[in-house]
Amino acid sequence: MEPFEALMEAHRGAVERFVKFRLPATDADDVLQEVWLTAYQKRDDLRSPATAKAWLLSIARSRCTDHFRAKAKRMEIPLDALTESALSYGRQGVTVREVVRDTLDRLGGVERQVLYLYYFRGLPQAEIAERLNVPLGTVKSRLNRAKAQFREAYPYPPNERKGENEMTKLPNMMPDYTITRLEEAPFSVRHEELAGMMIVPKCGETLIFGMYDFPQKTLSGYYVMRATGEVEIHGIRGVEIQSAYYEQGKTVEESTIFAQLTEDFCRYLGGVHMDVQGVRKIVTFLDQDFADAYAIGKNNCGLPVVRVPHGQIVQTEEGLLAQLDDDVSDIVGRYSVRLGARVYDTIRVVDIELTKNGAMLCEYYLDQAGRTILWRRFNRDDWAIARYGRPWTEQLPDNGRLTVNGETYVHWYDCITDYIL
Repeated sequence: MEPFEALMEAHRGAVERFVKFRLPATDADDVLQEVWLTAYQKRDDLRSPATAKAWLLSIARSRCTDHFRAKAKRMEIPLDALTESALSYGRQGVTVREVVRDTLDRLGGVERQVLYLYYFRGLPQAEIAERLNVPLGTVKSRLNRAKAQFREAYPYPPNERKGENEMTKLPNMMPDYTITRLEEAPFSVRHEELAGMMIVPKCGETLIFGMYDFPQKTLSGYYVMRATGEVEIHGIRGVEIQSAYYEQGKTVEESTIFAQLTEDFCRYLGGVHMDVQGVRKIVTFLDQDFADAYAIGKNNCGLPVVRVPHGQIVQTEEGLLAQLDDDVSDIVGRYSVRLGARVYDTIRVVDIELTKNGAMLCEYYLDQAGRTILWRRFNRDDWAIARYGRPWTEQLPDNGRLTVNGETYVHWYDCITDYIL
Protein backbone atom coordinates (compact mmCIF):
# COMPACT_ATOMS: atom_id res chain seq x y z
CA MET A 1 0.00 0.00 0.00
CA GLU A 2 1.29 3.46 -0.87
CA PRO A 3 2.19 5.66 2.14
CA PHE A 4 -0.62 8.15 1.45
CA GLU A 5 -3.17 5.36 1.13
CA ALA A 6 -1.93 3.93 4.42
CA LEU A 7 -2.52 7.30 6.12
CA MET A 8 -6.04 7.47 4.72
CA GLU A 9 -6.77 3.95 5.92
CA ALA A 10 -5.40 4.70 9.41
CA HIS A 11 -7.84 7.59 9.87
CA ARG A 12 -10.76 6.20 7.89
CA GLY A 13 -12.78 5.36 11.00
CA ALA A 14 -12.51 8.88 12.48
CA VAL A 15 -13.48 10.52 9.18
CA GLU A 16 -16.46 8.22 8.70
CA ARG A 17 -17.68 8.84 12.24
CA PHE A 18 -17.31 12.59 11.74
CA VAL A 19 -19.39 12.63 8.55
CA LYS A 20 -21.99 10.12 9.72
CA PHE A 21 -22.57 12.07 12.93
CA ARG A 22 -23.24 15.23 10.91
CA LEU A 23 -25.31 13.94 8.02
CA PRO A 24 -28.31 11.67 7.48
CA ALA A 25 -27.35 8.13 6.47
CA THR A 26 -28.82 8.67 3.00
CA ASP A 27 -26.33 11.48 2.33
CA ALA A 28 -23.24 10.42 4.31
CA ASP A 29 -21.88 7.82 1.86
CA ASP A 30 -21.98 10.25 -1.07
CA VAL A 31 -20.19 12.94 0.92
CA LEU A 32 -17.55 10.45 2.08
CA GLN A 33 -16.80 9.63 -1.55
CA GLU A 34 -16.21 13.33 -2.14
CA VAL A 35 -13.95 13.52 0.93
CA TRP A 36 -11.69 10.69 -0.21
CA LEU A 37 -11.57 12.01 -3.77
CA THR A 38 -10.67 15.51 -2.58
CA ALA A 39 -8.01 14.16 -0.23
CA TYR A 40 -6.39 12.17 -3.02
CA GLN A 41 -6.46 15.09 -5.41
CA LYS A 42 -4.89 17.40 -2.79
CA ARG A 43 -2.49 14.86 -1.31
CA ASP A 44 0.50 17.07 -2.13
CA ASP A 45 -0.90 19.69 0.29
CA LEU A 46 -0.34 17.38 3.26
CA ARG A 47 2.81 18.65 4.94
CA SER A 48 3.37 15.95 7.56
CA PRO A 49 1.93 12.52 8.37
CA ALA A 50 1.50 13.77 11.95
CA THR A 51 -1.19 16.21 10.81
CA ALA A 52 -3.01 13.76 8.52
CA LYS A 53 -6.02 13.26 10.79
CA ALA A 54 -6.66 16.98 11.28
CA TRP A 55 -6.12 17.59 7.55
CA LEU A 56 -8.62 14.89 6.55
CA LEU A 57 -11.17 16.14 9.07
CA SER A 58 -10.86 19.68 7.69
CA ILE A 59 -11.69 18.32 4.23
CA ALA A 60 -14.63 16.38 5.67
CA ARG A 61 -15.90 19.52 7.42
CA SER A 62 -15.73 21.50 4.19
CA ARG A 63 -17.55 18.83 2.20
CA CYS A 64 -20.29 18.66 4.85
CA THR A 65 -20.65 22.44 4.71
CA ASP A 66 -20.91 22.32 0.91
CA HIS A 67 -23.60 19.66 1.22
CA PHE A 68 -25.70 21.76 3.60
CA ARG A 69 -25.31 24.88 1.48
CA ALA A 70 -26.52 23.00 -1.58
CA LYS A 71 -29.52 21.70 0.39
CA ALA A 72 -30.32 25.16 1.70
CA LYS A 73 -30.34 26.59 -1.82
CA ARG A 74 -32.82 23.93 -2.90
CA MET A 75 -34.88 24.63 0.26
CA GLU A 76 -35.10 20.93 1.16
CA ILE A 77 -36.80 21.43 4.50
CA PRO A 78 -38.52 18.18 5.60
CA LEU A 79 -41.65 19.60 7.21
CA ASP A 80 -42.94 16.13 8.10
CA ALA A 81 -39.84 15.52 10.19
CA LEU A 82 -40.18 18.97 11.76
CA THR A 83 -43.78 18.32 12.69
CA GLU A 84 -42.95 14.95 14.25
CA SER A 85 -40.28 16.66 16.36
CA ALA A 86 -42.86 19.14 17.58
CA LEU A 87 -45.02 16.20 18.65
CA SER A 88 -42.21 14.91 20.85
CA TYR A 89 -42.77 17.89 23.14
CA GLY A 90 -46.54 17.81 23.22
CA ARG A 91 -47.62 14.24 22.41
CA GLN A 92 -51.24 15.38 22.11
CA GLY A 93 -52.09 13.52 18.92
CA VAL A 94 -53.25 14.35 15.46
CA THR A 95 -54.78 17.72 16.39
CA VAL A 96 -51.39 19.10 17.32
CA ARG A 97 -49.84 17.62 14.18
CA GLU A 98 -52.39 19.37 11.96
CA VAL A 99 -52.18 22.68 13.80
CA VAL A 100 -48.37 22.78 13.68
CA ARG A 101 -48.37 21.89 9.99
CA ASP A 102 -50.96 24.56 9.20
CA THR A 103 -49.05 27.16 11.19
CA LEU A 104 -45.79 26.36 9.42
CA ASP A 105 -47.52 26.53 6.05
CA ARG A 106 -48.42 30.14 6.82
CA LEU A 107 -44.76 31.09 7.23
CA GLY A 108 -42.49 32.03 4.37
CA GLY A 109 -39.85 29.58 3.12
CA VAL A 110 -36.98 31.49 4.76
CA GLU A 111 -38.75 31.52 8.14
CA ARG A 112 -39.54 27.77 7.96
CA GLN A 113 -35.93 27.09 7.07
CA VAL A 114 -34.33 28.94 9.97
CA LEU A 115 -36.83 27.52 12.50
CA TYR A 116 -36.06 24.01 11.29
CA LEU A 117 -32.26 24.41 11.44
CA TYR A 118 -32.24 26.12 14.85
CA TYR A 119 -34.88 24.22 16.82
CA PHE A 120 -35.07 20.82 15.21
CA ARG A 121 -31.58 20.28 13.83
CA GLY A 122 -30.20 21.85 17.03
CA LEU A 123 -27.64 24.02 15.20
CA PRO A 124 -26.06 27.13 16.74
CA GLN A 125 -26.71 30.38 14.90
CA ALA A 126 -23.08 30.65 13.73
CA GLU A 127 -23.31 27.28 11.97
CA ILE A 128 -26.64 28.21 10.38
CA ALA A 129 -24.97 31.33 9.01
CA GLU A 130 -22.16 29.20 7.59
CA ARG A 131 -24.52 26.70 6.01
CA LEU A 132 -26.78 29.33 4.47
CA ASN A 133 -23.81 31.50 3.47
CA VAL A 134 -25.29 34.61 5.10
CA PRO A 135 -24.00 36.93 7.88
CA LEU A 136 -24.65 35.95 11.49
CA GLY A 137 -26.73 39.09 11.99
CA THR A 138 -29.04 38.00 9.18
CA VAL A 139 -29.63 34.65 10.88
CA LYS A 140 -30.46 36.37 14.17
CA SER A 141 -32.95 38.73 12.55
CA ARG A 142 -34.56 35.91 10.55
CA LEU A 143 -34.88 33.76 13.66
CA ASN A 144 -36.46 36.55 15.71
CA ARG A 145 -38.87 37.31 12.88
CA ALA A 146 -39.72 33.61 12.41
CA LYS A 147 -40.43 33.09 16.13
CA ALA A 148 -42.66 36.15 16.23
CA GLN A 149 -44.56 35.04 13.13
CA PHE A 150 -45.05 31.52 14.48
CA ARG A 151 -46.31 32.80 17.85
CA GLU A 152 -48.73 35.11 16.09
CA ALA A 153 -49.99 32.38 13.73
CA TYR A 154 -50.19 29.52 16.25
CA PRO A 155 -53.77 29.34 17.65
CA TYR A 156 -52.91 27.91 21.08
CA PRO A 157 -50.99 29.58 23.91
CA PRO A 158 -47.82 27.83 25.11
CA ASN A 159 -48.30 25.13 27.72
CA GLU A 160 -47.41 26.17 31.24
CA ARG A 161 -45.37 23.44 32.90
CA LYS A 162 -46.61 22.65 36.38
CA GLY A 163 -44.22 22.00 39.22
CA GLU A 164 -42.81 18.50 39.14
CA ASN A 165 -44.04 16.04 41.74
CA GLU A 166 -41.72 15.34 44.60
CA MET A 167 -39.40 12.48 43.75
CA THR A 168 -40.59 9.16 45.13
CA LYS A 169 -37.94 6.87 46.57
CA LEU A 170 -37.32 3.73 44.55
CA PRO A 171 -38.54 0.56 46.29
CA ASN A 172 -35.92 -1.70 47.86
CA MET A 173 -37.51 -4.74 46.21
CA MET A 174 -38.46 -5.04 42.55
CA PRO A 175 -42.26 -4.92 42.30
CA ASP A 176 -43.88 -8.11 41.04
CA TYR A 177 -44.73 -7.95 37.37
CA THR A 178 -46.27 -10.01 34.60
CA ILE A 179 -45.74 -9.60 30.86
CA THR A 180 -48.53 -10.76 28.54
CA ARG A 181 -48.32 -10.76 24.77
CA LEU A 182 -51.26 -9.10 23.00
CA GLU A 183 -52.79 -9.90 19.63
CA GLU A 184 -53.00 -6.25 18.58
CA ALA A 185 -50.36 -4.84 16.23
CA PRO A 186 -47.59 -2.83 17.94
CA PHE A 187 -47.93 0.94 17.85
CA SER A 188 -45.15 3.23 16.66
CA VAL A 189 -43.63 5.82 19.03
CA ARG A 190 -40.90 8.42 19.28
CA HIS A 191 -38.39 6.86 21.67
CA GLU A 192 -36.16 9.78 22.69
CA GLU A 193 -34.43 8.13 25.65
CA LEU A 194 -30.68 7.62 25.62
CA ALA A 195 -29.98 3.90 25.17
CA GLY A 196 -29.02 2.25 28.45
CA MET A 197 -29.61 5.43 30.48
CA MET A 198 -33.31 6.11 29.78
CA ILE A 199 -32.95 9.88 30.24
CA VAL A 200 -34.11 12.12 27.40
CA PRO A 201 -31.08 14.28 26.50
CA LYS A 202 -32.72 17.71 26.71
CA CYS A 203 -31.56 20.52 28.97
CA GLY A 204 -33.33 20.44 32.33
CA GLU A 205 -34.32 16.75 32.16
CA THR A 206 -33.72 14.58 35.25
CA LEU A 207 -34.12 10.87 35.88
CA ILE A 208 -33.49 8.26 38.55
CA PHE A 209 -33.37 4.58 37.70
CA GLY A 210 -32.71 1.59 39.89
CA MET A 211 -31.05 -1.73 39.10
CA TYR A 212 -32.54 -4.90 40.60
CA ASP A 213 -30.51 -8.12 40.69
CA PHE A 214 -32.24 -11.42 40.00
CA PRO A 215 -33.28 -13.80 41.42
CA GLN A 216 -33.07 -11.80 44.67
CA LYS A 217 -35.03 -8.84 43.19
CA THR A 218 -33.17 -6.47 45.50
CA LEU A 219 -32.08 -2.94 44.64
CA SER A 220 -28.33 -3.16 44.05
CA GLY A 221 -27.81 0.50 43.10
CA TYR A 222 -29.34 3.49 41.39
CA TYR A 223 -28.36 6.35 39.08
CA VAL A 224 -29.32 10.00 39.43
CA MET A 225 -28.93 11.92 36.17
CA ARG A 226 -29.36 15.56 35.18
CA ALA A 227 -29.02 17.18 31.77
CA THR A 228 -27.21 20.32 32.90
CA GLY A 229 -26.46 22.32 29.76
CA GLU A 230 -25.56 22.48 26.10
CA VAL A 231 -22.21 21.41 24.65
CA GLU A 232 -20.65 21.41 21.21
CA ILE A 233 -18.21 18.64 20.28
CA HIS A 234 -16.45 18.66 16.91
CA GLY A 235 -19.19 20.89 15.57
CA ILE A 236 -21.99 18.66 16.87
CA ARG A 237 -24.39 20.30 19.31
CA GLY A 238 -25.63 18.23 22.24
CA VAL A 239 -26.15 18.27 25.99
CA GLU A 240 -24.04 17.43 29.01
CA ILE A 241 -25.50 14.90 31.44
CA GLN A 242 -24.16 14.61 34.99
CA SER A 243 -24.54 11.10 36.36
CA ALA A 244 -24.01 9.80 39.89
CA TYR A 245 -24.25 6.14 40.90
CA TYR A 246 -25.25 5.21 44.45
CA GLU A 247 -25.17 2.03 46.49
CA GLN A 248 -26.81 1.93 49.93
CA GLY A 249 -27.21 5.72 49.76
CA LYS A 250 -23.49 6.38 49.21
CA THR A 251 -21.94 7.82 46.07
CA VAL A 252 -19.87 5.19 44.32
CA GLU A 253 -19.09 6.89 41.02
CA GLU A 254 -19.71 10.21 39.27
CA SER A 255 -19.38 10.73 35.53
CA THR A 256 -20.22 13.08 32.70
CA ILE A 257 -21.87 11.99 29.46
CA PHE A 258 -22.33 13.95 26.26
CA ALA A 259 -25.35 13.07 24.12
CA GLN A 260 -27.43 14.40 21.25
CA LEU A 261 -31.12 14.18 20.38
CA THR A 262 -32.24 15.12 16.87
CA GLU A 263 -35.47 14.46 15.02
CA ASP A 264 -33.82 11.30 13.66
CA PHE A 265 -31.44 9.86 16.28
CA CYS A 266 -30.60 9.74 19.96
CA ARG A 267 -26.92 8.98 20.53
CA TYR A 268 -23.84 9.39 22.66
CA LEU A 269 -21.22 11.96 21.67
CA GLY A 270 -18.74 10.90 24.34
CA GLY A 271 -17.99 11.22 28.01
CA VAL A 272 -15.49 11.88 30.78
CA HIS A 273 -13.95 9.25 33.05
CA MET A 274 -10.88 8.72 35.22
CA ASP A 275 -8.03 6.59 33.91
CA VAL A 276 -5.94 4.33 36.16
CA GLN A 277 -3.63 7.25 37.01
CA GLY A 278 -6.54 9.36 38.17
CA VAL A 279 -6.45 11.68 35.15
CA ARG A 280 -9.75 12.85 33.69
CA LYS A 281 -9.98 11.49 30.16
CA ILE A 282 -12.42 12.88 27.60
CA VAL A 283 -13.54 10.43 24.92
CA THR A 284 -15.51 11.62 21.88
CA PHE A 285 -16.99 9.89 18.86
CA LEU A 286 -13.77 10.50 16.91
CA ASP A 287 -11.69 8.40 19.32
CA GLN A 288 -11.01 4.69 19.04
CA ASP A 289 -12.03 4.23 22.69
CA PHE A 290 -15.53 5.50 21.90
CA ALA A 291 -16.66 2.19 20.44
CA ASP A 292 -15.91 0.29 23.68
CA ALA A 293 -17.66 2.74 26.00
CA TYR A 294 -20.47 4.42 24.08
CA ALA A 295 -21.07 2.62 20.78
CA ILE A 296 -24.78 2.18 20.07
CA GLY A 297 -26.36 1.36 16.73
CA LYS A 298 -24.96 0.89 13.26
CA ASN A 299 -21.63 2.69 12.75
CA ASN A 300 -21.90 3.87 16.40
CA CYS A 301 -24.33 6.55 15.24
CA GLY A 302 -27.08 5.88 17.78
CA LEU A 303 -30.59 4.52 17.48
CA PRO A 304 -33.46 6.02 15.49
CA VAL A 305 -36.05 7.75 17.65
CA VAL A 306 -38.98 6.84 15.39
CA ARG A 307 -39.73 3.27 16.40
CA VAL A 308 -41.55 1.08 13.88
CA PRO A 309 -41.22 -2.69 13.30
CA HIS A 310 -38.67 -3.61 10.62
CA GLY A 311 -38.74 -7.41 10.83
CA GLN A 312 -35.06 -7.62 11.79
CA ILE A 313 -36.02 -9.44 15.01
CA VAL A 314 -39.09 -11.69 15.08
CA GLN A 315 -40.66 -13.86 17.76
CA THR A 316 -41.26 -17.53 16.89
CA GLU A 317 -42.36 -20.51 18.94
CA GLU A 318 -38.71 -21.55 19.25
CA GLY A 319 -37.49 -18.09 20.32
CA LEU A 320 -36.21 -14.94 18.66
CA LEU A 321 -34.78 -14.88 15.15
CA ALA A 322 -32.46 -11.93 14.53
CA GLN A 323 -30.31 -10.56 11.74
CA LEU A 324 -27.01 -10.35 13.61
CA ASP A 325 -24.47 -9.07 11.11
CA ASP A 326 -24.31 -5.92 13.29
CA ASP A 327 -25.99 -4.45 16.35
CA VAL A 328 -29.74 -4.63 15.79
CA SER A 329 -32.76 -3.00 17.45
CA ASP A 330 -36.40 -3.65 16.57
CA ILE A 331 -39.96 -3.75 17.87
CA VAL A 332 -41.03 -7.32 18.67
CA GLY A 333 -44.72 -7.29 19.47
CA ARG A 334 -47.20 -5.56 21.75
CA TYR A 335 -47.50 -6.48 25.42
CA SER A 336 -49.49 -5.73 28.54
CA VAL A 337 -47.17 -5.16 31.50
CA ARG A 338 -48.67 -5.38 34.97
CA LEU A 339 -46.17 -3.78 37.34
CA GLY A 340 -47.32 -3.73 40.92
CA ALA A 341 -50.92 -2.46 40.87
CA ARG A 342 -50.63 -0.74 37.48
CA VAL A 343 -51.16 -2.08 33.97
CA TYR A 344 -49.42 -0.59 30.94
CA ASP A 345 -50.03 -1.02 27.22
CA THR A 346 -46.53 -1.32 25.75
CA ILE A 347 -44.42 -2.34 22.81
CA ARG A 348 -41.43 -4.58 23.32
CA VAL A 349 -38.20 -3.20 21.85
CA VAL A 350 -35.29 -5.64 21.70
CA ASP A 351 -31.70 -4.42 21.32
CA ILE A 352 -28.97 -6.98 20.63
CA GLU A 353 -25.40 -5.69 20.83
CA LEU A 354 -22.32 -7.54 19.63
CA THR A 355 -19.63 -6.35 22.05
CA LYS A 356 -16.02 -7.44 22.44
CA ASN A 357 -17.20 -9.56 25.39
CA GLY A 358 -19.84 -11.30 23.31
CA ALA A 359 -23.53 -10.72 22.65
CA MET A 360 -25.93 -9.07 25.12
CA LEU A 361 -29.63 -8.31 24.86
CA CYS A 362 -31.81 -5.57 26.34
CA GLU A 363 -35.60 -5.36 26.40
CA TYR A 364 -37.43 -2.05 26.64
CA TYR A 365 -41.17 -2.09 27.31
CA LEU A 366 -42.30 1.35 26.11
CA ASP A 367 -45.63 3.07 26.67
CA GLN A 368 -47.32 5.22 24.04
CA ALA A 369 -45.35 8.26 25.20
CA GLY A 370 -42.15 6.42 24.29
CA ARG A 371 -40.97 6.08 27.89
CA THR A 372 -39.57 2.95 29.49
CA ILE A 373 -41.90 1.10 31.86
CA LEU A 374 -39.60 -1.88 32.38
CA TRP A 375 -36.03 -2.58 31.17
CA ARG A 376 -34.50 -6.08 31.28
CA ARG A 377 -30.91 -7.21 30.63
CA PHE A 378 -29.89 -10.63 29.27
CA ASN A 379 -26.43 -12.07 28.59
CA ARG A 380 -25.61 -14.70 26.02
CA ASP A 381 -24.42 -17.75 27.93
CA ASP A 382 -20.76 -17.05 27.05
CA TRP A 383 -20.85 -13.26 27.54
CA ALA A 384 -17.61 -12.08 29.26
CA ILE A 385 -16.79 -15.66 30.18
CA ALA A 386 -13.08 -14.83 30.50
CA ARG A 387 -13.97 -12.38 33.28
CA TYR A 388 -16.58 -14.47 35.11
CA GLY A 389 -15.06 -17.91 34.59
CA ARG A 390 -18.23 -19.86 33.84
CA PRO A 391 -21.35 -19.57 31.67
CA TRP A 392 -24.39 -17.66 32.86
CA THR A 393 -26.59 -20.74 32.94
CA GLU A 394 -24.32 -21.92 35.78
CA GLN A 395 -23.99 -18.54 37.49
CA LEU A 396 -27.74 -17.85 37.49
CA PRO A 397 -29.42 -21.25 37.10
CA ASP A 398 -32.78 -20.03 38.46
CA ASN A 399 -33.11 -16.97 36.20
CA GLY A 400 -35.27 -16.70 33.11
CA ARG A 401 -33.89 -17.41 29.65
CA LEU A 402 -34.39 -16.38 26.05
CA THR A 403 -33.31 -18.12 22.88
CA VAL A 404 -31.90 -16.06 20.01
CA ASN A 405 -30.99 -17.88 16.81
CA GLY A 406 -30.82 -21.07 18.83
CA GLU A 407 -28.43 -19.67 21.47
CA THR A 408 -29.29 -19.19 25.15
CA TYR A 409 -29.44 -15.75 26.79
CA VAL A 410 -29.82 -15.54 30.58
CA HIS A 411 -31.74 -12.85 32.48
CA TRP A 412 -29.35 -10.81 34.64
CA TYR A 413 -31.09 -7.75 36.14
CA ASP A 414 -33.99 -5.30 35.63
CA CYS A 415 -34.41 -1.54 35.84
CA ILE A 416 -37.31 0.77 36.59
CA THR A 417 -37.29 4.57 36.70
CA ASP A 418 -39.01 7.30 38.70
CA TYR A 419 -41.15 7.91 35.61
CA ILE A 420 -43.49 5.14 36.74
CA LEU A 421 -43.57 6.07 40.44
